[in-house]
Amino acid sequence: MMNASLQGWGLWVALVGACVGTYICRAIGVLLSGRINQESEIFRWLAAVTYAMVATLTVRLILLPVGLLATVPLWIRILICILSVGVMMSSPKRRLVPALLTGTLLLVSYGALY
Repeated sequence: MMNASLQGWGLWVALVGACVGTYICRAIGVLLSGRINQESEIFRWLAAVTYAMVATLTVRLILLPVGLLATVPLWIRILICILSVGVMMSSPKRRLVPALLTGTLLLVSYGALY
C-alpha cells in the first residue's frame, strides 16, 4: 500500500517521463530532418493518410457527436459546417482561423439561445 507522498511523486515521475520521451522524439526528428526528402512517396502517403484521418474525425464529429454536441440538431451542425467552409473558401488566402472562429461562435451562439 502506497502512502500519499509516494502517490504524488508517482504523478511527477510520469509527467517527467512523458516530457523526456516527447522531447527525445522531437530531437531525433530535428536531427534527421535535414536528410529526409519531403517529396518522397512515403511522405506523400503519410500526408494523404493524415488528411484522411482528420476528414474522417471531422465527419464523425458532425454526424455522430457525443456529449453536449449531440444535443444540437443535425441540420444545425451541417449548416454551421457549410458556413465555416464558405468562410474558409471566401478568399484565395488560407483562412483557417476565421473559419474556426465562425464555427465556434455559431455553435456557442446556438447554445446560448437554446
